[in-house]
Amino acid sequence: MTADPADAPSLPGLAARSAARRAARPSRDRPPRDRQPAASLPVARVAVDSPLPHLDRPFDYLVPSELSAVVAPGSRVRVRFAGRLIDAWVLERLAASEHDGRLSYLERGVGDEPVLTPETSALFRSVADRWAGTFADVLRLAVPPRHARAESAVAVEAAAAPAAPDPAGWARYRAGAAWLSGVQAGRPVRAVWNAVPGEDWPARIADAVQAALAGGRGVLVVVPDVRDAARVDQALQAALPKGSHVTLSADLGPEARYRRWLAVRRGTVRAVLGSRSAVFAPVADLGLVVIWDDGDDLHAEPRAPYPHARDVAVLRASMTGAALLVAGFGRTAEAALLVESGWAQPIVADRAVLRAAAPRIVALGDDVELERDPVARSARLPALAFRTARAALAAGSPVLVQVPRRGYAPTLACARDRTPARCGHCSGPLAATAREGAPSCRWCGRPAADWRCPKCGEGRLRAMVVGSSRTAEELGRAFPGVVLRTSAGDAVLSDIPAGPALVVATPGAEPVAPDGYGAALLLDGWALLSRPDLRAAEEALRRWANAAALVRGDGTVIVGADASLPVAQALLRWDPAGHAERELADRRELRFPPISRMAALVGSPADVAELLSLSQLPESAEELGSVPVQPARGGAVSEQIRSLLRVPRPDGVALAEALHAAAAVRSARKSGGAVRIMLDPLELF
Repeated sequence: MTADPADAPSLPGLAARSAARRAARPSRDRPPRDRQPAASLPVARVAVDSPLPHLDRPFDYLVPSELSAVVAPGSRVRVRFAGRLIDAWVLERLAASEHDGRLSYLERGVGDEPVLTPETSALFRSVADRWAGTFADVLRLAVPPRHARAESAVAVEAAAAPAAPDPAGWARYRAGAAWLSGVQAGRPVRAVWNAVPGEDWPARIADAVQAALAGGRGVLVVVPDVRDAARVDQALQAALPKGSHVTLSADLGPEARYRRWLAVRRGTVRAVLGSRSAVFAPVADLGLVVIWDDGDDLHAEPRAPYPHARDVAVLRASMTGAALLVAGFGRTAEAALLVESGWAQPIVADRAVLRAAAPRIVALGDDVELERDPVARSARLPALAFRTARAALAAGSPVLVQVPRRGYAPTLACARDRTPARCGHCSGPLAATAREGAPSCRWCGRPAADWRCPKCGEGRLRAMVVGSSRTAEELGRAFPGVVLRTSAGDAVLSDIPAGPALVVATPGAEPVAPDGYGAALLLDGWALLSRPDLRAAEEALRRWANAAALVRGDGTVIVGADASLPVAQALLRWDPAGHAERELADRRELRFPPISRMAALVGSPADVAELLSLSQLPESAEELGSVPVQPARGGAVSEQIRSLLRVPRPDGVALAEALHAAAAVRSARKSGGAVRIMLDPLELF
């Protein structure tokens, strides 16, 4: 990514305000003097920086006269709370307080600029309420740590608005051009877009951003990872005037990240690109929110209160009246529900356009291929896969090989009876890291050269799952002299040069080929489909579609799954929308999310039982039982349990409120240990 004008070196600025703030700061060398409240709006209502649920409410403080000029709604302050000096944020200034007792004074202001806006404050409160969290928890996700030098930098001028985009790229989708026109006009047009294979999706997103900026509105674009952000960043640079957008990512340094964030807060930059936390960016006059590949688990926040970027995007679009685009090559059940409810409209291509753009897709269990090769259903690399790869390489094109697992042999078992091989020290799973050498534990790292099966005494091991490293080794022997590249784990390739090559990659780590791949081999489909996960089929289709979309229209995709499976049929027909509709229908029958809302409570049995006893749950709530949490990595046996609650979707807010209220009571009592509350967790089983 290129440098942004918001990253310009810090220069002296805002000197008068900084001097006033320093003069107003109490000195440690002199005793405290009598303080007088501000003449106008002397009460500040603040939110304190505390994760305790019973403190998740506003508190009133007096604004001293010497701080009146620098304490504004949205600014950071320091307050005396329970005998300690802690951070807080000003929500509003008031003429009087409803509190009958004596109010304390604010201690001092922090920073030269407000960091909250009325819109983001309302969003943070709504997110906290929806996911049974606290305002302070959401604010930590949304607002980067302060950096004083970044605040003193001279603000850059806002870039000029771009011209309207060329709608030709969206014209091949039904309702695509109309949606783009609605974005430019500032209408709250909400859509779920399924891109066709081979689509230059970063360019289409750039068109949408350009349309919103041309209409005078702000934009948010949320992508799963830094590689996707780099591709969209490049497309935005090509489509927009310099300085029109910034990229917010975790790999930026503290100063650069805060400076870019301040440029957005000041309104000098109106388009933001980034990963999940960027969905909270304080974009002024928000007109469009875009989220790409919403099924990727990187969009799920692993920190409290565990919101999902897609759901925050939907919430924010609803609160601000902005347009929304949920986009990807696949479609989730949550996106299908948005379409089914009429809240969003589908943007899809006609079948003729799909047939022209999509590569030929063949499943290994295809009847025609089974007649040619009877072992094709059970072979990992049947004759069809070898023929397809050889033909593409001979034509000078690269071949993509997608493997679900990284490593060499990440799962081992007894060669005789297939008993899973586990470490004798911590009971962790054994894995092989190379063809030669002893296996080792994936948890504690101890070698297990003398392992014996506890059931039959056999000492030989077999690989139950083959990883990317071993797959690359096997392909290297099968295709001698061919360039072999791997992309997995910490060594992920963003792109590859043109020319024949075998590229072995794990899902999500597939590099982009300049002219597309000539073929793709999607191996070990059973490993994706056999996971004990509600979203196993949906996730398998998403990963397959993302890989197949990198193949040219005249190429071939071989998928290692039975052709009779509905998920394989959806890929063969390139019908992610139809599969999502069937998935949604199945979940409605089973009353699983997104039809219902579920909460997972994780803690000790006594703590979870206490929380449930204090919760005034909706009458529709069902407790689905409690199960022990899986042993922690490292072999320590966990004494925690996981309890699931389920309510119909309309009662989701009431469930969150009940759990938050019960957590607040336990917090005020200082009783027991913590209970983790997760609303709509990705993993239910």
